[in-house]
Amino acid sequence: QVQLLESGGGSVQAGGSLRLSCAASGYTHTCMGWFRQAPGKEREEVAVIYTRTGTISTYYADSVQGRFTISQGDVKNTLYLHMNSLKPEDAGEYYCATLGCTVAKGEIIKRKPEYWGQGTQVTVSS
Repeated sequence: QVQLLESGGGSVQAGGSLRLSCAASGYTHTCMGWFRQAPGKEREEVAVIYTRTGTISTYYADSVQGRFTISQGDVKNTLYLHMNSLKPEDAGEYYCATLGCTVAKGEIIKRKPEYWGQGTQVTVSS
């Protein structure tokens, strides 16, 4: 069983920044990502990263492109989400996940979540 533990959530004002962290157990995960869910809304994909044999591919939702950066740490199975220029609509519960991914020509074309963390809350005040 894979376990994921998120941290780094908190409350910030609009325009501020946060960095979320995720530590995953088990074998090396080549594809990991961040999702979020706001109250009353469905869980949505935020960013995904695929790393294998030195190749890195990333995917970002349009709503966060240019503001958020997903990265992997030096320690195996650590994942980060650097969030800048936060907006009130970025608020919600953020989840780390491992995914089954298909990459073609450097693009992550298929992404299927496999395991989830418990989430970390992000609040953005206007």
